[in-house]
Amino acid sequence: MTVQSPTFPVPNAFELLCAQYVKRLPAQLEDLAGPAHGTVDLPLHVVWSGRRSYGLEQPRSRMGLYRTVLAEGQRQDLIDFLNRDLLIAQWPVLRTLISRPIRDVWEAAFPELTAASAATAA
Repeated sequence: MTVQSPTFPVPNAFELLCAQYVKRLPAQLEDLAGPAHGTVDLPLHVVWSGRRSYGLEQPRSRMGLYRTVLAEGQRQDLIDFLNRDLLIAQWPVLRTLISRPIRDVWEAAFPELTAASAATAA
């Protein structure tokens, strides 16, 4: 018995992850209307174990919140829990803490994030 390989291209894991993250993107960064201050408690569908409450006043806590929501949140979670100005301000560091598929998708969709990183590096 011989096994034939498929004649159609098979997407790799990176491409599949990118496709998942693209579907979750907000239409524009201005849609990110999450809080800029206070405490955020994430729902179980975003964080099913571990830490669920994040203080936005503490940089490490805020970074943890953004990493979690970017990786696990659906479109409405991104809109509800992320704040446009905070995302842009912390993107130069945040981009080094998230997976490459997330970073590539967000930077391709929103060039202002790349500009924020370039301005910080200059």
